[in-house]
Amino acid sequence: MNLTPREIVKELDKYIIGQDAAKRAVAIALRNRYRRSQLSPELREDITPKNIIMKGATGVGKTEIARRLAKLVNAPFIKVEATKYTEVGYVGRDVESMIRDLVEASVRLVKEEHLATVSAKATKTAEKKVLACLFDALANSRGETPKEIWERDIVIDFQNGKYDNFNIEIEVVDEQKPLEIMPGMNAEISIGSIFGDMLPKKKKKRKITVKEAFRLILAEESDKLIDMDTVKTEGVRRAEEEGIIFIDEIDKIAGKGNHGSADVSREGVQRDILPIVEGSTVTTKYGIVKTDYILFIAAGAFHVSSIGDLIPELQGRFPIRVELASLTKEDFVNILTIPQNAITSQYATLLAVDNIDLHFTQDAIEKIAEIAAELNVTSEDIGARRLHTVMENLVEDISFNAGGDIPLTKVVVDAKYVTEHLSSVIKDHNVKKYIL
Repeated sequence: MNLTPREIVKELDKYIIGQDAAKRAVAIALRNRYRRSQLSPELREDITPKNIIMKGATGVGKTEIARRLAKLVNAPFIKVEATKYTEVGYVGRDVESMIRDLVEASVRLVKEEHLATVSAKATKTAEKKVLACLFDALANSRGETPKEIWERDIVIDFQNGKYDNFNIEIEVVDEQKPLEIMPGMNAEISIGSIFGDMLPKKKKKRKITVKEAFRLILAEESDKLIDMDTVKTEGVRRAEEEGIIFIDEIDKIAGKGNHGSADVSREGVQRDILPIVEGSTVTTKYGIVKTDYILFIAAGAFHVSSIGDLIPELQGRFPIRVELASLTKEDFVNILTIPQNAITSQYATLLAVDNIDLHFTQDAIEKIAEIAAELNVTSEDIGARRLHTVMENLVEDISFNAGGDIPLTKVVVDAKYVTEHLSSVIKDHNVKKYIL
């Protein structure tokens, strides 16, 4: 998908309110990947991504921007937390595991694409196998009905889901679960993966529902129709050329002044991350992976520390710095109304399941936004996540009383309703004004 930076920002605007500077930065970074792909191999080799570091309070859209960006171009994407990694020599996750996780995500993405292309053929084969087992299970119930008519009726009922919960016996591959070398570590041993195709796959008989049997056989038949070597090769290539790694909470490993053992350990993690971001090779179960052209987006609140507290070498690998602004009342109003997955629409859709026709008036939305913005100012600033707290309190009575056989009920939430049902939240907020 060859979107221009303007088009990328326009797509991101559908889901994320404000933060124009961050959107522009990631849009340019993504477009530069396309520009690089159009160059000759000699020139392409010297052009590396310009990594981005985002500074902003929690809940202002840092992760969402990166996630939506990857989804927009169907790029391999993972989100990792810097605090989960330990310095080399300590027990815990090493920084190279983020590359292994990215390759896993990339191979899975490519496999899903290949499975989609063989879906129709695999579905036909799976249907035949399940129907054969179903015919055997129901053979005694045919009576005097001609076989052709009987089988035709069963096929129709099967396709309509009538036999979904009917138990049949099928033969499936007995998958061996991988064994962890050490609890909590990434390395795993699978006997099947060691000997590959030298050993025939063991099968076992299982009595399961028709629906589950169809799912298992479909997966088995689909795997037979795709070339996993091609999938793995393409997965590695896509991870190297198109992968995006979002490193969250990078501020937590930035020690102020680097005094004391804890800060020394944090600096050690930074130094371990450095070669990965600079460009190195990492060994994975799919082969050697180069990290030179992976796009890294780091983010943190930087309340206690600053970007300048990161080691200089790591700062140099994140040349683009973007500061995300805290959300205002106007931003909250837009978040409640504009995005395709707006939180008000989510609650209306959820409650519609229980025959509640929920509507929010404009003055109610204004009041909700005002309360959320004020709570973020007077207590911890948690950005858009504050809306979830406010909305849960607001619709608690409606959610609790909904359900059962109640007829379709229209509920209109206005400013008065908001004030009445959030009185305890507003009262706590007013009291906090006077607490030092």
